Amino acid sequence: MTDAQVRLWLGPLAAVLLFTGMFAVGLMIPGYSHVRQTVSELGEVGSPGRLAFSVLLLLVAACLIVFATGAAATLRAAGCSTLPAGLVGAMAISAAGVGVFAFPQPLHNVFGLSELVGYQAPLAAALVGRSVPRTRPIRTFSFVMYALVLLALAANMTTLHRHGDLWLHIQPVYGVVQRLLFAAWFCWCAGYAVLLMRIRRLG
Repeated sequence: MTDAQVRLWLGPLAAVLLFTGMFAVGLMIPGYSHVRQTVSELGEVGSPGRLAFSVLLLLVAACLIVFATGAAATLRAAGCSTLPAGLVGAMAISAAGVGVFAFPQPLHNVFGLSELVGYQAPLAAALVGRSVPRTRPIRTFSFVMYALVLLALAANMTTLHRHGDLWLHIQPVYGVVQRLLFAAWFCWCAGYAVLLMRIRRLG
């Protein structure tokens, strides 16, 4: 296994680490509900899980950075743009910022909004490499996952208008809605890593 292939495994590891970590930190907070409450509440100022949540997001960010370097090396070797890898790196920076600056610090929301840049990584992966036939499975998978990311983003945007009928239905399960967005992006990240490994094996 090459060094780049090892680095690609950090993509799936980031996904597993995030979701197992969120569940574990939730256990530290009496009465916390993954269904109703936001992820930010795990590490907000005054929360028993604040330190653990910060460490978790910094670890996830580190995994994403290492994965991005492996993705960039693989894309470059295949003759493709490294833009998707750069956007994964942007997501890493956003995740680190969210972890370091606990809610309600103003920078928490700034870094949270900056995740919109990283959420474009599946779109970039769907568009690059069109002249390279062996990237077709990656492009198809990324297009489907980007559609799911957009749907999840749309559902999350209901927080901007909290007086409509739609919000009344979403509010009791907003924790799930928010996690669906993370799930869509990190599932893409894990699947993208596996497909990139295949590209490397094919040479």
